[in-house]
Amino acid sequence: MLKKERFRRFIDYFTEHYPEPKTELNFSNPFELLTAVILSAQCTDKRINQITPALFARFPEPESLAAASSDEVFTYIRSVSYPNNKAKHLVGMARAIMERFGGEIPTTLADLQSLPGVGRKTAHVILSVIYNEPTMAVDTHVFRVSHRLGLAPLTATTPLAVEKALMAHIPKTYVPKAHHWLILHGRYVCLARTPKCDSCDLRDFCKYYEKNRLEL
Repeated sequence: MLKKERFRRFIDYFTEHYPEPKTELNFSNPFELLTAVILSAQCTDKRINQITPALFARFPEPESLAAASSDEVFTYIRSVSYPNNKAKHLVGMARAIMERFGGEIPTTLADLQSLPGVGRKTAHVILSVIYNEPTMAVDTHVFRVSHRLGLAPLTATTPLAVEKALMAHIPKTYVPKAHHWLILHGRYVCLARTPKCDSCDLRDFCKYYEKNRLEL
């Protein structure tokens, strides 16, 4: 199957079955989403959604978080992965937003990445979800599913390489949705250790299934 056809099948399937995918992180404004995404690094969305209500109630905007100590923030996020570092990142992020951006969440990749705790993936999530920009955030699910489906070549061994491979073939209008399609498919169907190939509707053009079907 040609790569162009593979991408077309991928887009057609999800456009029909999941036309409006959404992030599973709970948020009500850009500041809350940025905070939640920083917290979600190497942690589940489910866990983040359990601790953010109290966190957002105490720190509803950058100003209040900027005035806090990392020790206080730690008490709200102690159950997530790497809470010490993330507490420092959140306070630093809020202070940078207050000092350099007038309390507003930045709207460009460079400005977002200048914030403590914000890398390329986190910045792309904000640009995609909040501003509907055609950016592809590559997390572990996107990385895995892209390779298994054959959307990214085996030579794409870094998140940036996978990002470039996907962006080269997915029309810009579909990029924000494709990010969620890949994440959700990886989270619920194409699991890392035990992929649910028998119940996957994409197996007829999946390279992983084609290679391993005799063992599955």
